[in-house]
Amino acid sequence: MNLSQPNIQKLAKTALVASGLLLVGSLPAWAQIQPKTSAPVSSGSKQPAPAPKGLAKADDVPQKEDDYYTIISLPVPENVILEVGGMATLPDGSLAVCTRRGEVWIVSNPSISGNQRPTYKRFAYGLHEPLGLAYKDGDIYVTQRSEITRLRDTNGDGRADAYDKVYAWPLSGNYHEYSYGPTFLPNGNMLVTLNVGWSNSLGHGVSLAPWRGWTLEITPDGNMTPFAAGMRSPAGYGMNAAGDFFYTENQGDWVGSGRISQVEKGDFLGNAESLRWTGLPGSPLTLKPQDVPNTGEPLYDVAKRLPDLKAPAVWLPHGILGISTSGLLNDNTSGRFGPFANQLFVGDQGQSKIMRVDLERVKGEYQGVVFPFRDGFSSGILRMVWGHDASMFVGMTSRGWSSTGKELYSLQRVVWTGKVPFEMKTIRATPDGFEIEYTEPVDRDLAADPASYKITGFNYKYHATYGSPVINRGNCPIRGVVVSPDGLKARLVVDSLRLGYIHEITTDGVRAASGRSLLHNVGYYTLNNQPEGEKLAITRTAPMHDHSAMASAASTAPTTSKSKTTAKRTAKPTVATTAKRITDMPASWGEPDYTINMGTKPGLKFAPEQFQVKAGSKVRVVFNNEDDMLHNFVVVAPGSAIQVGELAMKLGLEGQEKHYIPQTDKVLYHTNLLQPNTNETIYFVAPDKPGAYMYECSVPGHFYVMQGIMNVVR
Repeated sequence: MNLSQPNIQKLAKTALVASGLLLVGSLPAWAQIQPKTSAPVSSGSKQPAPAPKGLAKADDVPQKEDDYYTIISLPVPENVILEVGGMATLPDGSLAVCTRRGEVWIVSNPSISGNQRPTYKRFAYGLHEPLGLAYKDGDIYVTQRSEITRLRDTNGDGRADAYDKVYAWPLSGNYHEYSYGPTFLPNGNMLVTLNVGWSNSLGHGVSLAPWRGWTLEITPDGNMTPFAAGMRSPAGYGMNAAGDFFYTENQGDWVGSGRISQVEKGDFLGNAESLRWTGLPGSPLTLKPQDVPNTGEPLYDVAKRLPDLKAPAVWLPHGILGISTSGLLNDNTSGRFGPFANQLFVGDQGQSKIMRVDLERVKGEYQGVVFPFRDGFSSGILRMVWGHDASMFVGMTSRGWSSTGKELYSLQRVVWTGKVPFEMKTIRATPDGFEIEYTEPVDRDLAADPASYKITGFNYKYHATYGSPVINRGNCPIRGVVVSPDGLKARLVVDSLRLGYIHEITTDGVRAASGRSLLHNVGYYTLNNQPEGEKLAITRTAPMHDHSAMASAASTAPTTSKSKTTAKRTAKPTVATTAKRITDMPASWGEPDYTINMGTKPGLKFAPEQFQVKAGSKVRVVFNNEDDMLHNFVVVAPGSAIQVGELAMKLGLEGQEKHYIPQTDKVLYHTNLLQPNTNETIYFVAPDKPGAYMYECSVPGHFYVMQGIMNVVR
């Protein structure tokens, strides 16, 4: 027998065909069967392959985000309250910053280091909480609560002396009527995005004035055209590398979790309140609020029956990758900020972190993946802009919108150190699964093993209720993996993928060829469409399912709009009552010794922030969630509030389903997770040991700041 290289390849392929793993001609060029030194193919081993002998143990020293992207704080003068609402980089490299206090500051020399300090000069003042700023043709444009204003320095003294209204829109006076922008379009027009208001009595967002919850297109001479509807809290906005307009959305009513959506004229993005104004002249939509199904199905399913409704391009799992999605920034630095050119960076106000998003178009629609990127900022992130040196300036604020970063406001700079982290650079959809691309070659034996990966599909309810638990969670078995010859890509053949679903892709078993572990080993891919093309013929694959046929009846039981807007509802138990959560007063009590009426205040605070009871006393706590977000009430052992919160965060996709209550003896008593404007009563006997027992909201991001003290005394 001739054992030349071509015949060895032929024999190897014949053996795999006979075993049912491959069909001849089914693989792309780079995935064809190669000599031993090329791409491994695996489809069923149970344990990760051992690292090759002599492999450098680079993973003995874990990677840290700070090794690659350093955060530098810019000093801010004591007399400047820099609660950042918007930022823009000026031609000379200075930063223009508008603040929630109604001022605009010019920050000169923001990239200096060492003992040098940037200089601050006030350019404008007296504005109404501007939450967006842009520079164009020598002028600064800010978006106030009720108008776009052009600021102009006509005499060259470095201060605005002309405040010109470009266009104004109505206000009702509701505190929640924030306005964002502008974003300049190629035609010179501007887009602004308008928040809906908030009703504590109704427990959901309300559009009390025309065009609240809309994107508006405005010409330089002040003509307005309604552009798109369905926004709830569109705090982030901007263009991707292709020049398409996107916005970021925050969890709330009709919004199960944070998300990113492309916005085109005539789109309905999901929040039904904005549709009150579709009968006004110029509206590109005729849809009415009552036309929107309130069934609790995934949004993708409803969009198939409601053509105006657009599904998000990318979902950001709540509590895992943020809780208050904010600024949006395209990486146009051409590699000067690292290996993520043309990807998007997305901030989070509540968890003081930045995520990284890569989009792709499949069948004409956007979808893509989101990864963790950088944590540990000093306040709540609202805006990011590029400096002339390709560093990222991050503007922050937390007053009234508490964040894990403890500062009330901050201006920080993110600088790439020049080192490339070992990361999943991107994940792309394939006809039969996903292809992961890495920033450096992988250990191909480990990367070819299906046991190195785990994929879970899940979704959220689309309904008028605030937020959503994770629904329809299911495992997606990996049938095989093919690694490219250069070790930079791994193509996964995956069963049970569902359109419109988010897919958590973890890569715990993957290592670099150098031995390094991944800096971040998880990504979340939103699969709206699956591309056409050749599939890898690895057998035992299950057919891909359209999730509309798979949704659980229990998870998508219809609800009525009326039931979602009843004031002061009482939360119903969704799990069996336990010793840590007793919702009926014990018959033996007679009456409690103490009744504590516990409420919430804006800024992630309890009211009261402390109370006192005697050891061993009978306590009734009536928890009223009067805030506009989800909260629980959890009493924990002394000194364990952060530990319990971090355990709750580790619940991941099960977090909201389990009310963010981890299994630990540090949790003493708790309520369930409550919707806005609902209440729950719990009963417990106070500990026998005196001390300061903390209570907290254990929702990820909340627990760092939303705490109080139950003082137990003799």
